[in-house]
Amino acid sequence: MKQMMIYNTLSRKKEPFVPVHDGKCGIYACGPTVYNYFHIGNARPFILFDTLRRFLRHLGYEVKFVQNFTDIDDKMIKRANEEGTTVEAVAEKYIAEYYKDAEAIGVEKADVHPRATKHIGEIIALIKKLEAKGLAYRVENGDVYFDTQAWRSNYGRLIGQDLDDLESGARVEVGDLKHHPMDFALWKAKKPGEPFWKSPWGEGRPGWHIECSAMSMKYLGETFDIHCGGVDLIFPHHENEITQSEGATGKPFANYWMHNGHINVDNKKMSKSAGNFFTVRDISKEYDPEVVRMFMLSAHYRSPINFSRDLMEQARAGLERLYTARNNALFALEHAPERDMNEAEQAFADRASGFIDRFDDAMCDDLNTSEAMGVLFEYVRDMNTSLADANQPCRAAIEAGLRALNVMAHEVLGLLMKDLDTTPDEVKALVQARVEAKKAKNFAEADRLRDEVQKLGYVIEDTPKGPKVKKA
Repeated sequence: MKQMMIYNTLSRKKEPFVPVHDGKCGIYACGPTVYNYFHIGNARPFILFDTLRRFLRHLGYEVKFVQNFTDIDDKMIKRANEEGTTVEAVAEKYIAEYYKDAEAIGVEKADVHPRATKHIGEIIALIKKLEAKGLAYRVENGDVYFDTQAWRSNYGRLIGQDLDDLESGARVEVGDLKHHPMDFALWKAKKPGEPFWKSPWGEGRPGWHIECSAMSMKYLGETFDIHCGGVDLIFPHHENEITQSEGATGKPFANYWMHNGHINVDNKKMSKSAGNFFTVRDISKEYDPEVVRMFMLSAHYRSPINFSRDLMEQARAGLERLYTARNNALFALEHAPERDMNEAEQAFADRASGFIDRFDDAMCDDLNTSEAMGVLFEYVRDMNTSLADANQPCRAAIEAGLRALNVMAHEVLGLLMKDLDTTPDEVKALVQARVEAKKAKNFAEADRLRDEVQKLGYVIEDTPKGPKVKKA
C-alpha cells in the first residue's frame, strides 16, 4: 500500500499518514448547518473530502467517513420563525435537499450522518466530564462555558497563537457573563421561543463546538485519524473542538487536520451583500453539476480557488474530453475482435498501468488533485492516439484502457458519473432504420432519417465500424 503524505494544520508540515488502526481510516468532516441549500463555498469541502475518502479506499484502506448535520443553532431558529414552522421541520427539509444536491455533484453519503439533536445525551455527558475536571463552569443565567484559563498552556495550538495574543483581540459583549474573553459556550440556557432540552444545568441547547466533539468521538473513538473542513473553521470551531475533546479525555483528538482554501467569485469574496452568492442549486440551472465537481478538483485543495464563468467553461470542456474519450473507447469495444494483444497493444496496456501509478503518486502528495488531473489528461491523449492508430484494437487492449480511465476519473475523482449510453431509444431506432435504408440503397430515406435525428439534437458520424451517434 502506498503511503500518503498529508499537510497537517496542527504541525504546519506534511506528514506521512499513519492510521490509528492498520488498514483502517476514520475521517470526520464538518457538514452543513441545514437551514438553506448549500452554496459553492460549502460544495468545495464536500467534494474534496469525498475525493479523499475515495482515494484512501482506492489505496486499500477501510474508511469510515462521518459528516454531521448541525440541526440546531441561531440561523435555524431564525429560519423556522421566518417560515412559521419548527426547527425540526426546517432541518428535515434541508437535509433532504442536501442529499439531492450532494448526489448531483458526485458526493457519496457518509457512513454516518449524525445530527446534533439526536446526540444530546452524548453532549451532556461530555460537558459533565469537563465540569468534573474543572474545565467548565456554569454562570447565573444557566449557560455553561469552557474555562480556557484552566487549559491555558494548550489553547491556540491549531491556529498557532497563544492565549494572550488571542485575548488581546477579543471583545466581551455587554451582558456577557463568561469569566474570560476566549471562554466559549458548551451549553446555552433556553430563551423564549427556542427549542430546549433538559440538562443538569437547566433547560437549554448545546453550543456549536461541543456537538462535533461528542459525535466524532462516538463514531470514531476518542483518538481518530483525520478531521477536515474549510479554512474558516480553524478558529474558533476546530480550535475549540481540540480543546474540549482533549480536556475531557486526556488523549490526542484527531491526528491529522486538513483544511481547504477559500473560494472567491470573480476574484471577490463571496457574500450575499456583494451579490455573488450562489447555491449549487442556482449554478445547476446553467451548468451540469458534474462540471462543478470538475472545477473544484482543478486546484489543490489548500489553495484559494476563484469561481468564474471562464473557469467553469474550461471545466466543462475538460469534462467533455473525458466523456468523449470514454465513449469512443466504448464504441470501439462494440466492434473489437477477441484475440491476444499484439506488441503495440500490450505496450499501451502497460502504459495505462503506469499512468495509474503516476496518478496515485500525485494524489499521495497531499491530495494533489491538480497534478493528478494533469496525469489523467495526459493519459486520455495517449489512449485516444493508441486506440485510433491501432488497426481495429482487440477487446483486451480497449478494456485495459477503459479500466485505467475508470480508476482515475471515476473511482477516485468521482467524475464520469452519467450512464454509459444516454442516447434516447427514439434516436437509436431512427439510426438503425437509417442503417437498413442504406443497405436497401434507399438513400433518400436514409437522408430523411438523418435529418430527423438532427432535429432531435443528435448527429450521426459514419465510420468503417458503423454509425456513431453523439449530441449535436
